[in-house]
Parts: sequence; structure tokens; C-alpha cells
Amino acid sequence: MKEITRRDFIKITSAGIVGAAISKPIFGFIPPFLKKDHNPPLESELIKTPTVCDICFWKCAGWVWKDKKGNIVKITGNELDPHSNGRLCPRGTGGLGAYYDPDRLKRPLIRVGKPGSQTFKEATWEEAFDYIVEKMKQIEQKYGRESMALFYHGTTGPHFEYLWEAYGSQTYAEPAIAQCLVTREVGFIATYGQGLGSPEPTDVRNTKCLVLIGNHIGENMHNGHVQDMSHAIDHGATVITVDPRFSTAAAHSKYWLPIKPGTDIALLLSWMHVLIYDNLYNKEYVDKYTYGFDYLKDHVKRFTPEWASTITTLDPNLIRKTAYEMAKAAPSVVIHPGRHTAWYGDDTQRERAIAILNALLGAWGKRGGFYFSEKVSLPHYPHPPFPEPRWSWRTITTDKYKYAISGVTNVLIDHSLPEYEGPYKVKGWFVVATNLIQSIPDQEKTIRALQNQDLVVVVDILPTEITGYADVILPEATYLERYDLLRNSRHRVPNIALRMPAVEPKYDTKPGWWIARELGIRLGLEKYYPWKNIEEVLDWQLRQVGSSLEELKKVGVKHFERKTPLYIPDGYEWPFPTNTGKIELYSTDLAAMGYEPMPVYKKHEEPPAGYYRLIYGRVPMHSFGRTTNNPYLHELRPENHLWVHPKVAKLLGLENGQEVWLENQDGKVSSYSVKVRVTERIRPDSVFLPHGFGQKSKQLRKAYARGILDNELITNVKIDPITGSTGMRSNFVKILTQKPNK
Repeated sequence: MKEITRRDFIKITSAGIVGAAISKPIFGFIPPFLKKDHNPPLESELIKTPTVCDICFWKCAGWVWKDKKGNIVKITGNELDPHSNGRLCPRGTGGLGAYYDPDRLKRPLIRVGKPGSQTFKEATWEEAFDYIVEKMKQIEQKYGRESMALFYHGTTGPHFEYLWEAYGSQTYAEPAIAQCLVTREVGFIATYGQGLGSPEPTDVRNTKCLVLIGNHIGENMHNGHVQDMSHAIDHGATVITVDPRFSTAAAHSKYWLPIKPGTDIALLLSWMHVLIYDNLYNKEYVDKYTYGFDYLKDHVKRFTPEWASTITTLDPNLIRKTAYEMAKAAPSVVIHPGRHTAWYGDDTQRERAIAILNALLGAWGKRGGFYFSEKVSLPHYPHPPFPEPRWSWRTITTDKYKYAISGVTNVLIDHSLPEYEGPYKVKGWFVVATNLIQSIPDQEKTIRALQNQDLVVVVDILPTEITGYADVILPEATYLERYDLLRNSRHRVPNIALRMPAVEPKYDTKPGWWIARELGIRLGLEKYYPWKNIEEVLDWQLRQVGSSLEELKKVGVKHFERKTPLYIPDGYEWPFPTNTGKIELYSTDLAAMGYEPMPVYKKHEEPPAGYYRLIYGRVPMHSFGRTTNNPYLHELRPENHLWVHPKVAKLLGLENGQEVWLENQDGKVSSYSVKVRVTERIRPDSVFLPHGFGQKSKQLRKAYARGILDNELITNVKIDPITGSTGMRSNFVKILTQKPNK
């Protein structure tokens, strides 16, 4: 058998693992059209349609291939796409599993049982819309339009955000913001005057040194970055991975720093100390482009590697050596800002520290560091002005979290609780493409808020746990069956990508844009929807930038000329959009708001005796709980496993594959069990559990009760005082070897 090399693993071929499954059905699930004939057609006999993957946020452009009977047989990457470079990861090639999933929602449903009972009656779209509109009018009359809240995720979300703006409510939030992006974006905005966006403009492909601190490239399958990291390694780049777990990235690193969880800021401050006091920082760059260096130098004076070692448990020589590695590579170095960045409650400052380190090394705006991404200036379809709401997410958020840049899900949930008595009540939920019960910490609070609503509507593809609490379920077509707004993301090369339906929607499902528009018309918002279908909108937008819908149907991705430099030209007086016009090592914004202008290390909670810190993360074939029921991807990883260090296993008498349960520090016990994986790839004070498993919806027949859902055990939430983000890594568990009585 041929040995699988690193490049074989990281560089996923365009056919992909699911392409192999289609041509030769090695998995248990076979699409209906293949059951009679397993001989795949030749590619020359297939019809291809452009798409943009919706399995994860990377949004790779690709091609959907179908036979002459209209059956989708595979999905491949689009070679014009800078997100994918023509290659898709296992999730992308497995996307057709969402289309063929026999458990997907098939028609509108109206609840007839108690909330959470999953007891519904089938309905027509007209009946479902009538029910929703009547309830929304009742809420409007009693509480105001602003009391209807929208929680959304993914590419369907913008259709409903537009509807909410037209309706007169800005009470909306995207759960991923508070959990993943807001601390990172604000940390970089407070430093450079601008955020990062997605994909992050890290020049990993050209870097000489890549530092990953809590970032699991290769497991989170950020497609373009996985390919770039592989290229950088093959060309001699040094990789430094800071992680309490020996991740896939750590396996390809020159240095692995198995840091004590919760001490990252101490390490980052110590690296700053070494760079400054050993005179390794990029003096010319710092003098020319930064503000507050003297403040920072004084601030980090005492944070020596020896000081950090007592906190992080890392060898001080290793701390110093890795700082020298970064300096040697500078400015071609990336301290990667990460993606899921809400951990311990001081995460904006941790991201600030990462931003400052990159500035000391002169990496911002330099080849092999951070490039300046650019997007197409794509106009919005003309519409009348939106009504001004009496209150919005800002009203209830920014007084408490002054640097919140978008709605915070947990704040909206707080205003949805029965005990909330203030003037800004939330009494209706519209949940689009996100399972709040699985993704938002403190499940019991989320459920209490749900049960206090006068109306709950869920728009989704699958019968997830939250659909059981809905009054109305609206089944959305999968991304392979619908148009969506153009993908217009920032990148090295400005580009636009098209998603169009490869096939008609199965069953009685509808595209998200159609659902939002039809509901808007029934709410009397016709003037905001002068177009009949989304094709009109897309073609109008494309013609404003010199293209057309017909052109995009043929090429899938179109590139445009850059208007700004990719990097800062040598010696150029570069203006930064901050208060000082410089990179702010000392943040004037944070100081004005009453926050610490420079990062400060604060000690975090540690596991009580007999408990272990619960670390959660990803596996490369799944996008959290969105794909664990996917018939193809489920075959690759049907359940999660609990990583346990051999010392802990010996102490507790655990063996590989043994079934265990978990109980957290608040006495919350896991609903299901999980199998143990004994490995030295995890610190003895921690356990690791991949997220997205342990589904509680019985309608998800493959994913139901398979493994443990980590979110069920996350009841200790640390809120970042700057942004309101929800830190979830201060939860601890003990391992139970006997099934608990319930």
C-alpha cells in the first residue's frame, strides 16, 4: 500500500474523498440513483454548474457535476478561485451529502405539541406564512417591531438581515461573531485601525516563519491556508505551534510549545520583552509606523522568559529561542490571529498582543507577513431608505460593551428571558441556519429564553435540536439548489463568485431569498422587493461592475484589477486609519473607553482536584454540528473521542476505547457517553473533545446520541468586558466510568 505523505494529506485533490465514494461506493450511504448502476459516467458526459460551497465559512467556489438525468454526481473546485485554487477539502466534496440526506426537512411544519417535543403538522407555505405574519403583528402591537429578534449564520443570513432592516428592526446577532471573530477584529482595529475579515490576509504562502497560537490549521480545514501552509513548509518555513494539544499543525512544526491553558498573554508579553530588550524588533519599521513604543517598552520590562515560564510551564530557553526564530525571519513572519478567539474573557487583549507582536516584527503590510486584501466595490440593488427603529442591538449592548461592533447573541438572549423587566423586551425569535442550543453556551438559559417567546421560527435544512422548540419550521433548499448573493470577499485579487442552483429544490423546500421576500411582501414591505427573483438582482449588480449573470454562469469566478498596493512599498508614508495615523502599540481608543491600553496578563481559574480543563476543537471532515449527519462525512468520523493523557488514564484505570461520561464543575452530566483515546498528545491537566457531536434530535438518525456534545458541559462563561464575547474555556470535567443515574 502506498505511503500517504504530508502533501497527500494536506493538498486535497479536486476529485476529493467523496468523488471516490461516488465512483466506487466504499461507504454505507449510496445516493439513490447509484443503487441500480454503479458505473460512473465520463466527465465529458456531465453538465457542470458553478457553485460556492456552504459547508463552512471559507466559501470555496467550485463546480457541481450532474448527469443527463439531472443527478448530481460530484463537486470539484474552480481553478479560478483564490479561496480553493481548484481544490476542495473533504467537507467541500462531501457537500452533496447535504442534498441527498434522507433526514433533511422536506416541507413547512407548524407545531402542535409542547416546545421541544418535535411534534408538528405539515403545512403549506401559505399556512406557515399566515401563522408567522399574524404572530408578528401581535408582537408588534404589544411590544413593537424591535422585539422581533433575528439570529442568523452563513450565506442565508443576509437575506433575512435585509428583511429585518426593511421591517424596522435592528435586533439581530450572528452567534459566530461573539464566539469567533469580534475579539480578533477589535484587537486589530484597536491596533491597525482595520480588521481582518475572511479569509484572513495572512501571507502564509510566502512566509518564512508561521506562529500558530491556538490555531489548528489542518483540522479546521481553512482550505486556502492549508494549501499555503503546505507550500510554506515545503519551501523551508519554520512553524511554531503553541497549543496544550499536539495538533496536526504541531506535527509539522519545528517547535511545539505545550502551553498551560489560560496563560497565552503571559507568553505573548514575554516574546515582546525578548524582541525589545534583546534589540530584535524591526526598529526602522517601528520608528516609522507605530505610536506608543516607549510606553510598550516600559510595560513589558518585567515580563522576562523566566517570569513567563513560572506561569506557562514552558522552558524559558524555548520562549527565548522561538522569539529569535521570529526575528530572524522578520518581516516575513505571521503570528496568526486565529478564527475562534473567544476563550477566557480577556480575549480582545490577547488578540491585541498578537497584533502588537506582528507590528514589532514589521510584518503588517509586508511580503510573508500580512498583505492588504481588496474586494470589488459591488453596489447594492436600489431600495427605499430603511425605517429607523426605536431601539436596536446597539441600544442594549454598547453601554456595557463599548467596543462591540455587532449584535451579541447572549445579550439578545438576556433580553428574551422571563425575568427581564426592562423596556427592551425580545418576544419573538427568527433563527436562520444556526442551532443555538448546540452552539451557544449555557443551554438551560437559551431554552428558558426560547420558551418565553410568543413566536419562534426556524429556517433550516435539517431537523436540529432547536427546530423542536419552533412554532414554525421553514425548510430551506440546500446550497446546491439555490441562488444566493454573490460571494464578494476580500483577497489578494478582487474577485466575485456565483452560486446558482444545479438542480431544482427537492421536496417542498425553498431558497432563503425566496422565503425572506415572500414573508416581506406579506408584511407589507413590497417597496423593498421591486424585483421578482434574485437573478434580477445579481445581473443588475454584475452589470454595474462590467460583467453579467450569463458570464458568471460560464466562468463561476471573475477576477478584477487591484486598485491599491498588495504590500506597503519600501519607505512609503503609509497612513493608518487610527486616531494617531499610526499602528497603535498603545491604544488610544481603548484608553478613551476606560480599558487597558496595552495587554495585561491576568490569572485564570484552574481545574479543581480531580477535574481536567475541557478543551474543544474541530476535526477536518466536519463543520461542527452542521455535518455530523451528512451521510458521507458521517462515515469518515461518526463520533468524537475523548483525548486523555496516559498518566490520567493510568490514575483512573482507563483504556483505549473505554466508554465514559463527563461531569462538569457545576454538576452538569453529559447526556451520552464517549470513547476514550489515550494519547500523549494532550497535557495531563486537560482533556480534548471535538465539537459538534452528541446530537439530541432523534430526527438526525446518523448523528443522534453519537458521542458527547461539549456545549452541554459549558456552563461557566467568561464575558469579555470590551466586546461581550463569550469565553468558554474555563470549564472543567471529571471522568465517570459508570453510567450516571438519571
